[in-house]
Amino acid sequence: MTKGPVRLDVAVSYATPRAGVPAAASFRRWVAAAVAGRIREADLAIRIVGEDEGRSLNRQYRGKDYATNVLSFPAELPEGLPKGVKLPLMGDLVICAPVVAREAVEQVKPIGAHYAHLTVHGALHLLGWDHENEKDAEAMEQLEREVLAGLGIADPYQVD
Repeated sequence: MTKGPVRLDVAVSYATPRAGVPAAASFRRWVAAAVAGRIREADLAIRIVGEDEGRSLNRQYRGKDYATNVLSFPAELPEGLPKGVKLPLMGDLVICAPVVAREAVEQVKPIGAHYAHLTVHGALHLLGWDHENEKDAEAMEQLEREVLAGLGIADPYQVD
């Protein structure tokens, strides 16, 4: 395990009004926490979108006709690279601002904490973590709890 990323490049773009949406520096901090000790270099893009774009992307790539909170698009390495060569490109995250805001209210969570959780969750997907079965879901959720605790954020899975 590495200590933390030596180089981290997180590009954040806003395709929706910025009101209530965290600053790019927050997203960078959350990604840094998610990848710390796991990779040495990372490049990824985060796009904050509205409901229409979120729904369109979810329909196109997952076959689900609704906007979801976060979509992860892992980078595909170009063909022909020598075996074992790794590029720092992780992929892209798309976060749907209206869905995040609605969920934060419904789940009675601070909106910043919910954005942090979804950013960490999405970054872990880009690193290869998944929750397709109960065992993998438990492992991923525990890792999310640890990363978020390191950021001073409460357990997002705790139900009061």
